[in-house]
Amino acid sequence: MPESRDPAGSDSEIPLWDVALEAMLVDEYEQQGRVLTIDDFRHLADQYKIRFDDIMATVFELTLHGRWTYQRADGIPQVMRREEVERLYVNGRLNATDLSLLSGGWTCRQQKN
Repeated sequence: MPESRDPAGSDSEIPLWDVALEAMLVDEYEQQGRVLTIDDFRHLADQYKIRFDDIMATVFELTLHGRWTYQRADGIPQVMRREEVERLYVNGRLNATDLSLLSGGWTCRQQKN
């Protein structure tokens, strides 16, 4: 998994996303056997009492790093860029109006063995 160096200068590496949420998302993807949508992520947030924004931050990082792929509602893959993801946030929170434009779904590119 891509990692970044600890800014404090220690030798420890900091994961770029929440690995526990990643495992939960991969499990859900494998159980559903289909693309996961915003509604699926909202359901997971409610089911496990996890902040929806935290789940989406993980999904976006996984997508930006090529571990997940976003596809539009018509099934055509769409590349996500960091600038586009950052525009979804207003005052540090996801902007529901812009998020509604993501009517497609995400597929996991690296499943468990």
